[in-house]
Amino acid sequence: MTREEKQQEIAEITEMIASTEVFYLTDTSALDAAATSSLRRECFKAGIRMRVVKNKLLKKALENIEGKNYSPLYPALKGNTSLMLAEVGNVPARLIKDFRAKHPKPLLKAAYIMEDCYVGDDQLPALVSIKSKEELLGDLVSLLQSPARNVVSALQSGGTTIAGVVKTLEERNA
Repeated sequence: MTREEKQQEIAEITEMIASTEVFYLTDTSALDAAATSSLRRECFKAGIRMRVVKNKLLKKALENIEGKNYSPLYPALKGNTSLMLAEVGNVPARLIKDFRAKHPKPLLKAAYIMEDCYVGDDQLPALVSIKSKEELLGDLVSLLQSPARNVVSALQSGGTTIAGVVKTLEERNA
């Protein structure tokens, strides 16, 4: 690889990482060609961009991005590294977990999600349980709707109860 090709590769990786808030570093080295193709298809279906990168070039790309601290990820830059970029924080983790039901890899080396760094394969369960922005908004809306729903329900049932009491008293007096 020539110096110009390396510079171009670094620029491409820098642009990819700067355009997202979520990326995972994985080890896919033990996968055969069929399993790798299957993983790439699953990534495509889930909206994840996957790319095998050289560690030195990835490190230089991370260093080029200003305003963010990627240094906790640097120790994970050993061996084969595949970069997975996504829009939702838990989607790559769920894909890795589901894929590992049939294959021993990919292993999670590290992940960067909205300013937080997760290093090591033992972080996968925590990453799977992270809620997406849409899930959090849905939970918030249902929490906000719950008290209003209870008040409306109480008022509606109370109206029929009061009407029933008045009707019963009216019938007794008649």
